[in-house]
Amino acid sequence: MDSSPTARRGLWLVLIAGLGLLGVLLIGFSLVVAPTVQPTPTPTLTPLPPTPTPTPTPSPTPTPAWPVTAGCAAAVPGEVCTRLREVVDQDPEHFSWVDEPAGADVQVATDPLPNGRPFGTWVYALVAPFFTVEDDVSAADLRATWRGEPAGPFVEHPLLVSSDAQRGLPLGAPAADVQIVEPSELLTQTVALDGWAIIPFDTLEPRWKVMRVDGMSPLDRGLDLEAYPLATTVTIGSESRPDALSRLPSSFTNRDPERMSVVMMTGVTALTRNTAFTMEREGVTFPARDIRGWMTEPDITHTSNEVSFAEDCPAPTGESTMTFCSDPRYFELLEHVDIDVLELTGNHLLDWGVSAMENSLSMYEAHDLPTFGGGWDLERARTPLTMTHGVHTFGFVGCNEVGPTYAWATAERPGAAPCDYDLLTAQVRAMRERGVIPIVTFQYLEVDQYAPTASQQAAFRAMAEAGAAIVSGSQAHWPQGFGFHAGGFIHYGLGNLFFDQMYRLEVRQEFLDRHVFYDGRHISTELMTAMLEDYARPRPMTPEERRVLLEATFAVSEW
Repeated sequence: MDSSPTARRGLWLVLIAGLGLLGVLLIGFSLVVAPTVQPTPTPTLTPLPPTPTPTPTPSPTPTPAWPVTAGCAAAVPGEVCTRLREVVDQDPEHFSWVDEPAGADVQVATDPLPNGRPFGTWVYALVAPFFTVEDDVSAADLRATWRGEPAGPFVEHPLLVSSDAQRGLPLGAPAADVQIVEPSELLTQTVALDGWAIIPFDTLEPRWKVMRVDGMSPLDRGLDLEAYPLATTVTIGSESRPDALSRLPSSFTNRDPERMSVVMMTGVTALTRNTAFTMEREGVTFPARDIRGWMTEPDITHTSNEVSFAEDCPAPTGESTMTFCSDPRYFELLEHVDIDVLELTGNHLLDWGVSAMENSLSMYEAHDLPTFGGGWDLERARTPLTMTHGVHTFGFVGCNEVGPTYAWATAERPGAAPCDYDLLTAQVRAMRERGVIPIVTFQYLEVDQYAPTASQQAAFRAMAEAGAAIVSGSQAHWPQGFGFHAGGFIHYGLGNLFFDQMYRLEVRQEFLDRHVFYDGRHISTELMTAMLEDYARPRPMTPEERRVLLEATFAVSEW
């Protein structure tokens, strides 16, 4: 073997080249057989949106068919049906009326109905001719009589019913002996038969006396209609078209307390002499102890205060005098009984001089107590006073017929308004033309009798003919009778209210007249009766005392 350097260098080159080729082969094998493994990154997952639930295509809502039919059941008060039909006829796009309610879409009935709600309350009154002494009956006697078994006072007073009331009464079908009469003939027939009748509340008029049933009267503002046996409640409902109910009125009634006004008229107030003596002993408000509720309940309460308040009025001694004054402290009594309007036609207003009346007028103005029939001067004394309550505006005007002349107002000084009948007539007519309800009062000649005098009748009737709703005598110490004339209610004299006359029965007897107005009309007068005690304190009469007074005054009254 050649071992020379050149030979060895060639061998090394061959070896190096061989090794290089082997490396290349190894590297190539390595790349094929055992590749380097790199970590695989975890992929980020993006959630897919949820697959929406398919919504079915809605079917179109059918438009309700109009008009719908409406009708009234036979037991529903006729006036309710009449009013409902008026509403229906005014909306022909949505309603039509049917006389056979069984198939109507909307029905009114006294029984429960599908989707029903209260729709109306109709109130009736048991009435008698005004000059009736009885005041109260039991519901049991009324129902028995309605069934054909007269009981209690109905044994003597047959029962009648107006044809417009008979349909809706909650008493059921009437017996054969209950007479059904047309409304226009009912009062005449009832008087002829000495009977009593049932009529709708809103058809009342003053010649009817409203009877209490179990002590309840529709003239009472707080009447419990659920307990009152002569009230009918009806329901409106619909099984097929309850949507139509919203287009109809919410309720009907013929007795809405918001459309009622009560005016209380009373007689002579004179806080002097023995009345004042008793007040000093028992307290200023003592005279009202037993009748305050009567006087504070009305919306407007009146009295005729005949005596002026004088700062120098001497303390009462109990001695008799005809020159009158009142201590200003006694004004508290007028506030205590809630006097709302004060009449100043009395003939003792100037007994203590002009200054006493001026002091009184200032007191009334300071206490916002309206006055009429007297004033600071003749013009103001004769000016009517208007007062509004609810839907009613009343006009009060009064005058002094009898004098004395020194008590009359003049152009320069205060006093009572002297009577000028031409002026009064014009004032009453003007009030009527303006929609004001006139109430006229008189300080007339005092007489010791229940019957009015001929001249008194003429004067009071003239005011009724002019349009007065109420003509009331404020002069009487002895109460007097009544009259109905030219649509007006006349009471010729109410008697005393707070005055000391105790010398005989007749001057102790007192009327307080509770006049009820509804929806613009005078519909009824309730006679409250009192007996004077202790020279100052009226108290409610006993039934026998009341009968004596009513019989005496009714006997001299005018139908």
